[in-house]
Amino acid sequence: MKCPRCESTSYRKNGRRHDKQNYLCKNCGKQFLEPVFPASLEIDLLANSNGHTKVSTDEATELSLVKNLLEEKTTEKSLDSFSLRLAEELLQIILSADWLESAVFSQFIQKIQQKPEIKHQLETGISLLLLDAENLKLDVNSELFLASICKYPLQFKMAFANWRNPSIGKQDIELYNRGYQLVHVPEGKDSADAKMIAFGACVLRSYPTVKEILVCSSDGILIHLCNELQNQGLIVYWVRRQGQTLHIENRNTGKLTHYSLTMATEVPSLEKVVEQIQDLIKNEQNSINARLNSLATIASLFQERANINIKHYPKQAEIEEISPILDNLSAQSIQEENSSVISNEKTLDKLLLKIIQDIQLKSPQTKLSVSKLGSELQKITGESPNSIIKKLKLGSNFTKYLESSPTFTLKASGKEYEVIPLLCE
Repeated sequence: MKCPRCESTSYRKNGRRHDKQNYLCKNCGKQFLEPVFPASLEIDLLANSNGHTKVSTDEATELSLVKNLLEEKTTEKSLDSFSLRLAEELLQIILSADWLESAVFSQFIQKIQQKPEIKHQLETGISLLLLDAENLKLDVNSELFLASICKYPLQFKMAFANWRNPSIGKQDIELYNRGYQLVHVPEGKDSADAKMIAFGACVLRSYPTVKEILVCSSDGILIHLCNELQNQGLIVYWVRRQGQTLHIENRNTGKLTHYSLTMATEVPSLEKVVEQIQDLIKNEQNSINARLNSLATIASLFQERANINIKHYPKQAEIEEISPILDNLSAQSIQEENSSVISNEKTLDKLLLKIIQDIQLKSPQTKLSVSKLGSELQKITGESPNSIIKKLKLGSNFTKYLESSPTFTLKASGKEYEVIPLLCE
């Protein structure tokens, strides 16, 4: 048996096809079926031999293979003609008036128009992040904030470190899960920085659409990389850490942005802080004004209600049941009245006696101390007892005035002095 293409006898079995043994030629790679010597072909061969010549088995086999090849070519031609007919029918459908006016055709055209726009957006520009993982750690929130600063989408992130270093811990797994390309560097001082500089010098070869680069490391040597990237026409952000704050410097404009790692938010500038404080003060003023308006409305309504109660219930006992706000109002009126009445020692003594009598009527067992009497006097007059005494030139303070007054006497009661009117003895 020979290969029908190159007539090589070097072949091997290659599965079965149509319940027949399939072979693969080792010389040219042609696959062919196991030749079968059909009975009809044997009859034809014997008939053509006129009984004098008999065709050998090998020749008959080759003739059988030729016949199979002709059948396969016929099948392929029929498939080609079928595909051609199918394509013609599809073209007739697509170019028909109904299809061109259909909603499906409109959606199809929109999708075709959108693809160049998406391609254009992708080719417009991208951002790239270079991280010295041995020097700086970026969590997810910090990375999202850095991405928000960039004008172009952050497409590629690369982390440089000696990943065999035990101090790295499981940082490589975390960064890999977040989509970073991990670049391993050998052990040595500034190995990661040197690799970052070497990569950055030819970054446009690998990423020709890059427009912005975030260089994340606090090592000062990377200023050379920043300068080189700027010379290549790229927008460069140098990301450094100081304490719990990230400092993001736009090397092209000199603008500084600060990010708090503990608060996971941007640290505003002084101008923004002042604006926020002003907004808070303004909002608080509006809130206070709104509450004052509400209280004024409630007070006016209460005053109307109080006037109605006074008209309907003129008895003193029932008037005293009105809200404590009325008591405050009456106390205020008394205060205004008495503050102008106290003009000498005599009127002062009368007012003090009146205060003592009112307190004893309410609670006869109460011992009136100097401080208590002074507090009641201040509630009525609105002035401290000492200031009243000094204004009337009756002494240096309230206690000494009571000691020297012929109307009152003081009696020691613990740490306090009890005030006793002499008229009551």
